[in-house]
Amino acid sequence: MVLTGSRPGMDVHESEARSLGFRWIAGIDEAGRGPLAGPVVAAAVILPDGYRNGDINDSKALSPARRETLYGVIGREAVAIGIGVVGPGDIDRMNILQATLRAMREAVENLSHPYDCLLIDGRNSLPLPIHQKTIIGGDGKSLSIASASIVAKVFRDRIMDEMDLRYPLYGFRKHKGYGTPEHRRAIRDHGPCDIHRRSFRFRTDDLS
Repeated sequence: MVLTGSRPGMDVHESEARSLGFRWIAGIDEAGRGPLAGPVVAAAVILPDGYRNGDINDSKALSPARRETLYGVIGREAVAIGIGVVGPGDIDRMNILQATLRAMREAVENLSHPYDCLLIDGRNSLPLPIHQKTIIGGDGKSLSIASASIVAKVFRDRIMDEMDLRYPLYGFRKHKGYGTPEHRRAIRDHGPCDIHRRSFRFRTDDLS
């Protein structure tokens, strides 16, 4: 189903790429660079030519319920979706930037459909021999990247919900691993668990 009424300007980068002769354009974004625990997750999404959906936006601007709904819509209507996941051990080993780029590359490589152009949120391109455009704030400027931001966020949130069942002392379902006071108090009281990023500073000394 191709919808009308997309947010103004959200297809500018896709239209520009198609004017250059590219047909299969993948938007790429990540979720989970900042948390103290859990993986970083990236998604790559190819939307149909001419696709419109006025509800798709930067995942940070949407409620959890809205993200879940749109995750289902994108899953049904996208040409292809790829996911990349890099866990906390690899984040500690290679640093969060390199882990994020690895997750993004894996997401692209896991697409089940050919692609000839990448639109990437942020300033870093990927080590892939393909036309790429990096867009700072791309999750609010490109429908493809915004779709990827939703998919990555929901996919990661579901992982953290599962981790909450495995490590119930930390409240992962509530904060998804981000450094809230509640989370940092749990680290102070119980120590880090297996999915905490040991290379990140937990800052528990300022908690009463």
